Amino acid sequence: MSDVQFHEMSDGRRIAYRYAAGKGPTLVFLPGYMSDMDGGKATSVFAKAQAEGRACLLLDYSGCGQSSGEFADGTLSRWRDEVLELIHAKTDGPVIVIGSSMGGWLMLLVGIALGSKLAGMVGIASAPDFTEWGRSDADKQKLAGGETVFDENPYGPEPTPMHPGFFADGQSQLLLNDAIELAAPVRLLHGQRDEDVPWQISMQLAEKLRSDDIQIALIKDGDHRLSREPDIALLLRQVWSLLD
Repeated sequence: MSDVQFHEMSDGRRIAYRYAAGKGPTLVFLPGYMSDMDGGKATSVFAKAQAEGRACLLLDYSGCGQSSGEFADGTLSRWRDEVLELIHAKTDGPVIVIGSSMGGWLMLLVGIALGSKLAGMVGIASAPDFTEWGRSDADKQKLAGGETVFDENPYGPEPTPMHPGFFADGQSQLLLNDAIELAAPVRLLHGQRDEDVPWQISMQLAEKLRSDDIQIALIKDGDHRLSREPDIALLLRQVWSLLD
């Protein structure tokens, strides 16, 4: 895999990224909440793209992975702008955006901003609007009052925080209440044993998107991460179906 490079934003934030040059459309992978570009799904997409001479971009949002900044300052809007700046700075031509979990929400926001440059989207356990459906009324009250809420973390020893700034920004970016004016081809993958994001969210998303070219793959025994070898093989087939 190519070496990590850094893109400096106007305020001095340094965004870590990996870029493989090649033929387009450029594949852009957006990790989930508190995740980074070293995850198995992202690295598998990157490795296949490199092997075939296809353009691919991975990145760490500010406050995550090898990028500078504090996670507590992160919001969807902030991370969307980082993704867009890197896309415009490092790529040419059309883009296929791949989003995992929260990255699936960010994928939609990035896609809307890209306009005609968007060639397709692939969502993995996409989680648009999770600040709304994923929080109790008690949590929402705490977050709206400026309090950080911590959740049990099934993937590590430290609890997972949601900060008030992220919550407020998320509530201003809700998408599932209205039609989503994106017409590019879409592939959605979701495990039916996902305990973090109900698989029905992907069904709702498919209904709201304007695109007529939408395929949904439900993995009956799949969990939230979808990181097993067969899951990743399915992901690669779905991504490459948009290239073919």
